[in-house]
Amino acid sequence: MANNLLTIVVPCYNEEEVLPETVKELGKILNDLIRQQKINANSKLLFVNDGSKDKTWQLIKQYSQEFQYVTGIKFTRNYGHQNALLAGMSLAVKYSDMIITIDADLQDDVNAIYKMVEKYHEGFDVVYGVRNSRETDTFFKKHTALMYYKLMQKMGVNLVPDSADYRLLSKRATESLLSYKERNLFLRGMVPLIGYKSAKVYYPRKERYAGTSKYPLKKMIHFALDGITSFSIAPIHLILSLGIITTIVSIVLMIYTLVQKAMGHVVSGWSSLMISIWLLGGIQLISISTIGEYVGKIFTEVKHRPRFNIEDENYTNRMDDEDEREKE
Repeated sequence: MANNLLTIVVPCYNEEEVLPETVKELGKILNDLIRQQKINANSKLLFVNDGSKDKTWQLIKQYSQEFQYVTGIKFTRNYGHQNALLAGMSLAVKYSDMIITIDADLQDDVNAIYKMVEKYHEGFDVVYGVRNSRETDTFFKKHTALMYYKLMQKMGVNLVPDSADYRLLSKRATESLLSYKERNLFLRGMVPLIGYKSAKVYYPRKERYAGTSKYPLKKMIHFALDGITSFSIAPIHLILSLGIITTIVSIVLMIYTLVQKAMGHVVSGWSSLMISIWLLGGIQLISISTIGEYVGKIFTEVKHRPRFNIEDENYTNRMDDEDEREKE
């Protein structure tokens, strides 16, 4: 299994409550796959500490001393979930033949990893983990998610419905993904763009094992808007259409007003005037804000600031040491 080294990348933000169980569950999967000779014996778990304020990093360091397969990265501050995934893949791709990304909360069924590795051996470069139901979601989250996927499809964004960031990527697929240099990351929209042979693995999503969700409603809305503005200019087209419709309505109302004046039926209409002012003002503010969102993304991209800064890590050193031992 010399050419089947697997690294499982796990982003972590304040996960001290769930981390012991995560290490236990993923460690069992890793050891099972090694025993079955499906993956290389040097395969690793790579935890990315995304600026946690609790004892997450201390636990990662502790487990890395107890278990040879546990490694970690520590960010200098919180850079966000997507950057944490990207950082883990950026380090792991130098040594790994396949990379699996999964959240630390254990809501995604870890047993799907067995099927993902099987699909990789069948020749698939990208294997998506896809939920087979949304029974654990609230009514609001379930229906807004369905609406969001339909909206993205209409905008021409090729998303895999009911899949998040639980997936397997081969080495060449990861290298292709990392060649995309944008700072405004929306990985679940970027992965389908790389175009390699892909498959899906279905699994039931569970309740969070412990701790609280790191994606409250505010963050979910921001993430959804990021996905739209990073992959589609449809909102700009919508503004153009709205402007054309507003202009047509204004012309019709102008003709109507002139006709009424010619017929001597002019009546002072304070209410209609105020409604028109507020309506047009609201449309203008929304339009300016939408365009500003795109301008803001351009502003972020052109500065070319680093996506993240790493304060401490032991993944590279451990992999280098094992490479040296193999050479000896």
